[in-house]
Amino acid sequence: MLFLLVLAIIVAGVLAMPEVRGWIGEKVTTAGLWHALDGETYRRIDNLIVPSANGTTQLDHVLVSVHGIFVIETKNMKGWIFGSEDNGRWTQTFGKRKYTFQNPLRQNYRHTKCLSEYLGLDHRLFHSVVWFIGDCTFKTEMPPNVLASGLAPYLREFTGCCLTEGQVTDIEQRLRELKDSPVATRSEHVQSLGARYESTTNCPRCGSALRRMTAKRGRRAGHTFLGCSRYPACHYTREIADD
Repeated sequence: MLFLLVLAIIVAGVLAMPEVRGWIGEKVTTAGLWHALDGETYRRIDNLIVPSANGTTQLDHVLVSVHGIFVIETKNMKGWIFGSEDNGRWTQTFGKRKYTFQNPLRQNYRHTKCLSEYLGLDHRLFHSVVWFIGDCTFKTEMPPNVLASGLAPYLREFTGCCLTEGQVTDIEQRLRELKDSPVATRSEHVQSLGARYESTTNCPRCGSALRRMTAKRGRRAGHTFLGCSRYPACHYTREIADD
């Protein structure tokens, strides 16, 4: 009896780990898409590591169809979710606890850009979708491509054809080849991610040059920071110590 109690506590602790919840969320997404969408119309590749100009990026799910290429970022969270398209950080609250996390729309924008560049295709062919799984509620109005339910119906709203069946087959083959012969292992991708965000010369989001800037107004006026040279197209900033 004691053994079963200890085992239950260990299992509960493992399931509470963010990386485990994320893995479960991705598996739930995979199963849901498999049953709700026609596999011939939507060719699905999961957990794909794509090379980029400044490292690698990991895509949870890619769906290739004549209606475009859907890049789906999965978030497995509970509680209340606050955010908007313009916020750099979103907030998750449950009970008395509060956490912030990167705006997943900006995160997934980089995913679509990297995949567009890798495939040599117009970025307008790509659709970014953020899907929240778990017992969560949006407490702010979200863009239509940020969902907590109804993923399959949303994808079916795209009815125009922008790719031929031949192109779909070719893209799927290239992505499956990349999946079968990855450019990096998961651990190598994590290392690449860390190195990218530690860089003081290149923006970790878009790969453009970082430049030293000084805030001109507000409570941080006179404060020095690193900002992306592509601003306002890219809003990345990074704190640095003042001289």
